[in-house]
Formats: sequence, C-alpha cells, structure tokens
Amino acid sequence: MSSLPLYEKVIAKNTTHRFLDVTILFLLLSLLFYRLLSLKHNGFAWFVAFLCESCFTFVWVLITGTKWTPISYNTYPQRLQERIKELPPLDIFVTTADPYLEPPILTVNTVLSLLAVDYPAHRLACYVSDDGCSPLNFYSLVEASKFAKLWVPFCKKYNIRVRAPFRYFLRESDEPPCASSWEFQQDWEKMKEEYERLCGNIEAAANNSTSFDLTGELEVFFNTECQNHPTIIKVITS
Repeated sequence: MSSLPLYEKVIAKNTTHRFLDVTILFLLLSLLFYRLLSLKHNGFAWFVAFLCESCFTFVWVLITGTKWTPISYNTYPQRLQERIKELPPLDIFVTTADPYLEPPILTVNTVLSLLAVDYPAHRLACYVSDDGCSPLNFYSLVEASKFAKLWVPFCKKYNIRVRAPFRYFLRESDEPPCASSWEFQQDWEKMKEEYERLCGNIEAAANNSTSFDLTGELEVFFNTECQNHPTIIKVITS
C-alpha cells in the first residue's frame, strides 16, 4: 500500500484572466504590426515608439507567463509520521550581537517561538550565539527557559498558531476555537501574567545593567569585553 503524499498541487482556474491576457496580447501585436507597416511613411519618432512598444510587449509577455497557470500547494505534515518512525534531530541557531540594538526581549521571543514549534521536544535543540558576550542576554534566556516550561505546553495543548508571545498577546483574533472555554481563559490569563512578569524581569535587569550582579552562573562574564572575549558555552535546559 503506497503512502499518502506529503503535499498536493492545486491548479487554480484562470479562464477569465487568460481571456483578458490573450485579448491584450492581440491588441499589442496589432499595434506593433501597424507600426511596422507604417515605418516608411513616418519619421524617426515612429521608429523609436516601435522599439519602446516592442520592449514593453516582451516584458509584458514574460510577466504574464509567470501568472498564466497559478499553482498552490496543500501540505500535510501530519502524514510524515506515517513514513518515518522517528523524526531526525533538529538544530536551530539564533544569532545576536548587541543587547541595545537588539533588545533581549526580541531574542527571547524568537527562542520561545522556536521551542514551541510542532516537533518532538527531545529531537529539538536551540543554540543562541551571542557575539557581544552580554550577561543580560544570558540572564534573559535563563528567565525565558522558566517561562518556556509553561508556554510550550500551552501552545501545543490549544494548537496556538502564533507562537511568539509578544505577537500572540497582541492578536486576539488568532485565538483557537476553544477560546470561549473556561479552562482556556484561565490558562490564557496565567500565560499573560507570566509573560508580563518575564518582560518586567528583563526590563528591570536592562535598566540596571551597570550594577548587574555577576555571581553564580554569571560570574564567567566578569571583566569580559564586547569585542574581545573568550569563548563561553552555557547549557540551559527547559
């Protein structure tokens, strides 16, 4: 028994647009033919107009050709498990360099959205490369790992489509069909409260970065320079 395809090609009907395109092409060719037959009886300006209209017709044909047969694809990622017993490991890399030009909350949201993708958690790893060697970024990621223990199950439980917290809480129209349930409302309020607490902790740390307590896990960042620092590798589990 053959397995079901992972995608399906859908060719949209384009009869009306094709008729209009053929009509326009006929008019353009008629104009060029008229110009060509009348070149002997007109001056240089007529010849220049013929060249310009020829170029326009050529470009129009190229552009119209790309729209002649519009195709869309319906994907079925859920069928992948029918073909493969276990999905391969997936490594995702996120880069950052400056906590002031790239606020840590943006990096945190990127990491959280990646950790919440629809993929087996034990096969997924996220790596963050911080060229600026910022203790603020590391602190933010540690705080984010605590929030991820709540956020990732929430996304998978309710099939949340927008999985970056700052985008999700701004777009209430993307709530799942079960949004009216009492259980969802309770979990939603809890998630929003936890996310606001996360943002508050990161913002407070950013405002007091000059007096950052470089002890414990942050001790390795003591006396490091942004553009000249040794390699520091930290593992954060969530």
